[in-house]
Amino acid sequence: MNTKSPAPLVITRRPLSRRTFLRGTGVAMLLPLLDAMHPAGARAAGTTPRRMFAVCNNLGVRPDLFFPTGAGRDYEPSAYLKLLGAHRDDFTVISGVSHPNVDGGHPSDISFLTAAPHPASSSFRNTISLDQFIAERIGTLTRFPSLTLAVNGGARSLSWTGSGVAIPPEERALEVFNQLFLQGTPEQVEAQIHRLDTGRSILDAVAAQAKDLERNVGTRDRGRLDQYFTSVRDLEHRLQESREWERKPKPVVNVPAPADITNPAQYMDKVKAMYDLARLAFETDSTRAITLMLNSFGTPVVTIPDATITDSYHNLSHHGKTPEKLAQLQVLDEWHMKLLNALFGDLKAIREGEETLLDRTMILYGSNLGDANSHSTINLPTLFAGGGFRHGQHLAFDRAQNYPLPNLFVSMIQRMGFDEDRFASSTGTLRGLAMT
Repeated sequence: MNTKSPAPLVITRRPLSRRTFLRGTGVAMLLPLLDAMHPAGARAAGTTPRRMFAVCNNLGVRPDLFFPTGAGRDYEPSAYLKLLGAHRDDFTVISGVSHPNVDGGHPSDISFLTAAPHPASSSFRNTISLDQFIAERIGTLTRFPSLTLAVNGGARSLSWTGSGVAIPPEERALEVFNQLFLQGTPEQVEAQIHRLDTGRSILDAVAAQAKDLERNVGTRDRGRLDQYFTSVRDLEHRLQESREWERKPKPVVNVPAPADITNPAQYMDKVKAMYDLARLAFETDSTRAITLMLNSFGTPVVTIPDATITDSYHNLSHHGKTPEKLAQLQVLDEWHMKLLNALFGDLKAIREGEETLLDRTMILYGSNLGDANSHSTINLPTLFAGGGFRHGQHLAFDRAQNYPLPNLFVSMIQRMGFDEDRFASSTGTLRGLAMT
């Protein structure tokens, strides 16, 4: 192997390649977008990609604590929305929307991004999902055309091809991390995985190149690189801590051992890890379309710090207005809002030229169920953040005669730069949502 230090990565009058990697044995780290990657005088906004991240919690949230009162920009935030208060101007909350003719209760999650009707029908055949519609058009521009992720997925996917075939989701955050950052022969990759298992960062393999790079870029780029490398190390540490649980002996109890050794009870930790992976994937332009199925239906009793949860997520969602179950469900919902709040903050902290990563990333957070207690598929709780839209508002549509949620998908497609005016059961773009 050639161990000679690489030549300086920034030279006069020539921008650093957007596809510059730091390479080591079994490692190929794609760098985040730096000022040095733009031609002299170019505006970052004109050369920076747009992305989409769609998240579906298939048991939704308590509607009484999610939806605000009032409409427009002067709405009064609900208990849940107050947890996102620091980013009020970065998202739009939407009520009174649903997918026309998408019914069937729990099976409707597979239609969340397709809006294909009657998913519980024996003759159902799904259609293309929003992310794959986008990936078909720009997927060749990135290493991964799209990323399909899940937490406790059980093979349930948000991503569907044009022929109605589900794309199996990736459930193990460590495996996704390895796909993003480990590259080489099988032996080299295995050796690097072993180093990760013993606490060594992939950054150790590219340390010399990283130092050379930092010496040859501007002050703002050095700050961006430090922030990026810190994020990588932090995620490695969390993934390693999670993996260590598989090696620790379990207590002896008089019940059958769970079949899934990946501990689905660590649900919120897994959600956080997937959010971090999505941020890194976008930051490195590894992909521009990500979906995440939060399979709460397939989640057992969740372990929450400083809280006591006594029943499975699904049973809590069917609370029957029992105060104890409602209180526990609120704890889970609030954790979702806190993790979403952290994601918004993390994306806002990353600069891409004159904008932030949140400015360039559309985030759709919602559910296929408006009220899991009654299996309702109308009035879906929907948050839409980032992406360069004028947010800070509540778009309140008719909660009895719902407005089509696919209209939001058309707005997202157009924001990605495509001249389309229809998707699935849409009737146009989302009324009241304007681009900046």
